Amino acid sequence: MNDTVKLPASLTGNPRLDRWVKFEDDRTVRVASGKVEIGQGIVTALAQIAADELDLPLNRVTLLSGSTEHGPDEQYTSSSLSIMVSGASIRLVCAEVRALLTEQAALRLNCSPEDLIVSDGAFVRDGAPTGLDYWDVAPALDLSRAPTGRAKPKAASAYRLVGQDVPRADLPGKVCGAPDTYLHDMRPAGAVHARTLRQPNPGAVLTDLDEASVRRASGDPALRIVRRANFVAFVSQSERAAEAAAVHAESNATWSGLRDLRGPEQEGGWLVGRPAELREIGAPTANTSGATMIEATYTRPYIAHASMGPSAGVALYDGETMTIWSHGQGMHPLRKNIAEVLGLDPAKVVCHHRHGPGCYGHNGADDAALDAGIVALALPGETVRLQWRREEEFAYEPVSPAMSVTVKVALDAAGNPTDWTQEIWSASHVQRPGSGSGYLLASEALENPPGPVKVTDPPEERGGGGTRNAVPLYRMAAHRIRHHLVTQGPVRTSALRGLGAPTNVFAMECMMDELAARAGKDPLAYRLALLDDARARAVLERTAAMSGWAKRGKGGEGKGLGIAFARYKNMAAYSAVAVAVTVDEEVRLDHVWSASDAGLVINPDGARNQLEGGIVQAASFALKEQVRLEGSGIASRDWDAYPILRFSEIPPVDVEVIGSADDPALGMGECTVGPTCAAIGNAVAHALGRRIYDMPLNRERIMAALLA
Repeated sequence: MNDTVKLPASLTGNPRLDRWVKFEDDRTVRVASGKVEIGQGIVTALAQIAADELDLPLNRVTLLSGSTEHGPDEQYTSSSLSIMVSGASIRLVCAEVRALLTEQAALRLNCSPEDLIVSDGAFVRDGAPTGLDYWDVAPALDLSRAPTGRAKPKAASAYRLVGQDVPRADLPGKVCGAPDTYLHDMRPAGAVHARTLRQPNPGAVLTDLDEASVRRASGDPALRIVRRANFVAFVSQSERAAEAAAVHAESNATWSGLRDLRGPEQEGGWLVGRPAELREIGAPTANTSGATMIEATYTRPYIAHASMGPSAGVALYDGETMTIWSHGQGMHPLRKNIAEVLGLDPAKVVCHHRHGPGCYGHNGADDAALDAGIVALALPGETVRLQWRREEEFAYEPVSPAMSVTVKVALDAAGNPTDWTQEIWSASHVQRPGSGSGYLLASEALENPPGPVKVTDPPEERGGGGTRNAVPLYRMAAHRIRHHLVTQGPVRTSALRGLGAPTNVFAMECMMDELAARAGKDPLAYRLALLDDARARAVLERTAAMSGWAKRGKGGEGKGLGIAFARYKNMAAYSAVAVAVTVDEEVRLDHVWSASDAGLVINPDGARNQLEGGIVQAASFALKEQVRLEGSGIASRDWDAYPILRFSEIPPVDVEVIGSADDPALGMGECTVGPTCAAIGNAVAHALGRRIYDMPLNRERIMAALLA
């Protein structure tokens, strides 16, 4: 085989087989991944891959997820890469380990490896047991070696578990409330509870805090107050006392250096013209003289992660090692970042992942972990359980950037696009801590706050950030992106499901409907005539069939049916979504249909869950969600001020997974989000006979459109 086998990035970054696979004394196998379970079913899917490659039943494979002590460093669980990268790595590692074990068994049995097959981890020759299994021969292998990638994984036709609806391993504990399933339920013996007084904004200085008054309000005379510069935490054996102290302190502390936001900053359109770094990507500016030019601007406000549970962290410092339990998306980066802030040797920081409320992006989990670590450093030997309050979660987590996207299209005589410009104004979509691109929140409040953050965005080869899905897949002569990366925004921004894709797809697919209307063509037929990718056409055609598109009415009478399509990052799963709505003063979702193609799907039931979840979350983005800014920062700090889609508002959702198991597995966790936002926008336009260009498509905007 070629000596230059290209390995997945996770294997090149963790080039030891024993970092991935360990044979346990109880005759099970522990397979490790740096990716973590945040509700996407990844622990089950990765175990399916490992079990198939090792010829083991699923109950003999344990998936270790998110441990800096024992598992590989795979950075963050993000960008729909868990199956594409970690799954591919585990498949190659397990195939190689199986081959090495078989070779070792063949040496002992004085036969060729081809003479042996594996059944439930035991070696069989000529249909008869050999008396040897993996655990007998594993001690003779040195698994500290680097993987070569030369062992051939199984063909899709040989899979027993991959492609099957396997129940998710993480759900029983979550549904039944098993002890310590969630980080928030961890109650180690002797643990103390902590709450914080948050610095209202970077640069704010705490000028007065009556600590005696705080103790009285807490009801705990033994309340301890941990203070470092502008970071303050309240610690008690009683969770209620710590909470009462924090609430009292917030309303009675005096700060200087507060900001004064007035409200317009919360809209996507406010970004246009702000200080920004301009990048131009794609074809040079075209000469469109004489062409029909169409232009429209689409916006989205800041969006919160809105996790059902607020962030939390648990920390223990024994005087030498800091141990952190967190529900963040990357334990190895968290270890590095916490060590840097606390001045500890990274080798003396251990991070373990525990289940949390889910986030699909960079929420407050890492920040809460540092908060707990700061308090634990001040109280050696005590386990500190620190949880944010709901108001903190909304006010201080990083939020998804507002965006303004202007689409300019040149049309030929037939009304087809020949030149496409997507001009984007957006703040950074990834400001995770480390490498100067972001910071952990409490570091801003400590003695030596970090310097100015270098504003960056993911490059195109990683799918882009603000530019994600800004390149059309439709046939046209030229296209380009003008990306204004805004360098001075009113609030901290970072990753949320899909990054810039939901807004870019909303803009692009709404424009496609407008172009179809100008050409006097059906929106579906217009798209299909411009699509050469057979898999793209297939998801659109199947979604249209599911939704009864052929019976779609003329619209304009309060009932609408819209459709939209995207291939996530133009390199992951294909997805089309159709949405039926009724619109009067508000939008009611009547039905949603979607077909997606992700190639080889590991767990179809889990995949359908992800597709459905993406649809529901995107519907909430499109119709409800907007962070409100006022005063020193975020003013929408409860569920009344930040409404999300209610259970009673969720329509029937029909999803199908199409495609071939012979195609490589493609990331699909975020693929329905953009098409859903756009399909809702198109359905509302069909129902009203006029388009709304700004998300959320809420009551105020519906009424404004009706009265225009």
